[in-house]
Amino acid sequence: MNLLFLMTDQHRVDTLGCYGNPHVATPNLDRLAASGTRFDRFYTPTAICTPARASLLTGQAPFRHRLLANYERNVGYLEDLREDAFTFPEALKERGYQLGLIGKWHGGTSRNAASYGFDGPDLPGWHNPVDHPDYLAYLEERGLPPYRISDLVRGTTPNGNQGNLLAARLHQPVEATFEHYLATRAIEHMERYAADGRPFFLATHFFGPHLPYLLPDEYFDMYDPSLVELPPSIAETFEGKPPVQRNYSAHWTFDTIPIEVTRKLIAVYWGYVTLIDEQIGRILDRMDELGLSDSTSVFFTADHGEFTGAHRLHDKGPAMYEDIYRIPGIIRVPGQQPQVRDEFVTLTDCTATILDLAGCDTGPAVDSRSLLPLVRGEHPEWPGELLAEFHGHHFPYPQRMIRDDRYKLIVNPESVNELYDLHADPHELSNRYTHHELAPVRRRLMRRLYDLLRERGDNFYHWMTPMYDIGALDYDPTLSSFEKEGEKEGEKEGEKEDSPA
Repeated sequence: MNLLFLMTDQHRVDTLGCYGNPHVATPNLDRLAASGTRFDRFYTPTAICTPARASLLTGQAPFRHRLLANYERNVGYLEDLREDAFTFPEALKERGYQLGLIGKWHGGTSRNAASYGFDGPDLPGWHNPVDHPDYLAYLEERGLPPYRISDLVRGTTPNGNQGNLLAARLHQPVEATFEHYLATRAIEHMERYAADGRPFFLATHFFGPHLPYLLPDEYFDMYDPSLVELPPSIAETFEGKPPVQRNYSAHWTFDTIPIEVTRKLIAVYWGYVTLIDEQIGRILDRMDELGLSDSTSVFFTADHGEFTGAHRLHDKGPAMYEDIYRIPGIIRVPGQQPQVRDEFVTLTDCTATILDLAGCDTGPAVDSRSLLPLVRGEHPEWPGELLAEFHGHHFPYPQRMIRDDRYKLIVNPESVNELYDLHADPHELSNRYTHHELAPVRRRLMRRLYDLLRERGDNFYHWMTPMYDIGALDYDPTLSSFEKEGEKEGEKEGEKEDSPA
């Protein structure tokens, strides 16, 4: 079974037609969903690029693989996986797979994709590396113009400086865009792998639609901003929320940008999604032409979502909202019927699924669960809740989250905790953690999160032991034997007093 893995970066699930968007043209991803399994509740294990990608590579939760931050904003965490960490490509290689990864790596500093056995140009970092020699050679070979932008969109930071670049016009034809280049390189690899005849795993990791949105006029102006319905959570006041969210809003300059510019930014983001969909269509079409469709399983997902103005934020960060944690997830396995599933599944589950399809042992992917039973239409026992975690970006900021069908609990040790009723408040505007009527829900979710973290071996639970309502203690939270030894001494003294003279 060949494996084609298509991945975007910072991609909102609600920008796809197959997930209900009535305006954005995504015909290629829509047809993939119509012929495969679309997961309606597909989540990232953490809404930050490098840790999420490391979870995909290892099948481990971030706290376990310990690659916890993007290196560009690292504040002391590891910058590469440990040498002894399990990764799925090593298992596939043992099964004779050809391995290719075209596009964004962002999985470490001293070890690149080739270190794990992948073919393809080395493309590090978080944004399109438009000065990369292979991209420049691609342009020159085809007589295409170099990268150039104008009409830059940015706000003003709290100290009066220019904010991060959010969008700009790109003065190149579509054939010269980095997205077209990536699809071309992916097709070239697929053709070579098909000629070889051995099974292959080929990943194409687009850098977009991550900001800044740098698009040719055709896509920059593709969607009329009047079509854009602003996210309801743009009404965010941050009342009763962790103060860091208000700080992040200022960092991303939301209030310094006119609302009509925010609307335009969302329209441009949509254009970016359509550009990438077209490039994915080129890859899928070539797969069909090569006669590989009946022997190739196809995945599509993203590393995490994007705010695009929701909660008065851009990018992602220390706020565990659905906008950045719920992501698209589509898997098409030849011979399986199209369907929609509503189980809670995660990006990390792709690891065991890849291994399963390749006939490998899924055991080493310890925090991953194969999705093949769901893809086959079966109804196995499945967890009724989802866990996620965050460790910081720009600065350390630990969070843990649990959500079930209706409620979401977020533990923020340095601040206020959060509890959202996703049925009554789907846009997560009202933090109900302190609401008396939800005390039973709060206790239930806190205890369930506590138990699951302990089962996983995530030491975050030690903070929860003395701080929250988790019931009677069943271990010594000091992790020492002092009290136990003291109890023994006390028992001995008592025995002496009770013994006959």
